[in-house]
Amino acid sequence: MSQPTPILHHFDQSPFSEKIRIIFGFKKLAWSSVRISRIMPRPDLMPMTGGYRRTPTMQIGADIYCDTQIIIRELERRYPTPSLFPGGHAGMPAALGMWTDRPFFQNTVNLVFGFIGDKVPREFIEDREKLRGAKFDVAAMTVALPQMRDQFRAHADWIEAQLGDGKPWLLGEFSLADVSAYMNVWYARQSVASIDEILAHFPRLVAWEARMRAVGHGTRTEMSSTEALEIAARSTPQSPVFGDPADPNGRKPGDRVGVLPDDYGKVPVRGEIVSLSAQHIAIRRSDPRAGEVVVHFPRAGFLVVPD
Repeated sequence: MSQPTPILHHFDQSPFSEKIRIIFGFKKLAWSSVRISRIMPRPDLMPMTGGYRRTPTMQIGADIYCDTQIIIRELERRYPTPSLFPGGHAGMPAALGMWTDRPFFQNTVNLVFGFIGDKVPREFIEDREKLRGAKFDVAAMTVALPQMRDQFRAHADWIEAQLGDGKPWLLGEFSLADVSAYMNVWYARQSVASIDEILAHFPRLVAWEARMRAVGHGTRTEMSSTEALEIAARSTPQSPVFGDPADPNGRKPGDRVGVLPDDYGKVPVRGEIVSLSAQHIAIRRSDPRAGEVVVHFPRAGFLVVPD
């Protein structure tokens, strides 16, 4: 039986979306692209996610996957060949994502917006302040630009060092580690005109970047947000119900909880637990427009609270 086509809700400038697009390319997948606004509102997406507003989100029927960690986990489960974890080594490539998605990404954000400076639209700044729950201080990022160049160079130097023995990929074979690290180099490449100057002394990284770019994005077909919402409404979630006997807090299917990121975008999505493990939690919720959906989250970097 063929797999349903994944639907990615994303915008082209999104670095986290680029991670998933590269994985589509690596696995040579066909996928549907729903372009969402860089800022709120997203009226056809919120009924499916229950308020989760970080980018991207992947949809398969009435199953909704929030955050790249859980999207990657599901894509690997559905399309195990070629694997993002060659040799079965999944721990270290996944753990490296916490470096690339947090300190490396935050440095890259500061570099990008410090470079753009006063070109950032006011409505974008206001949206990101709501998302972060804190001031999005582009002026301070601009002042800190010399330090951000230093920091970005330090992260880039780690990539260069890892490629020092002449291997084409960070861990020898292509893996999730390459996808995660590439995200930030790709993001800086989009906006920082001086990126070639910053990377001038990292020839192995630059060659690796070209290999990553050549992986491509698979076969992309555009879809409207309305059509995606209609697919959710007429579909039935396919998530099986199962518990985790080792859950340290005794959570179980049927419990009502809220799930939210632990850093920014702290909007709790509320529902009833369908399944959970050390690395995932899935909750069932209902919406007048989306119908019954199951929303999936990772556990690392997310909080599960009583509803």
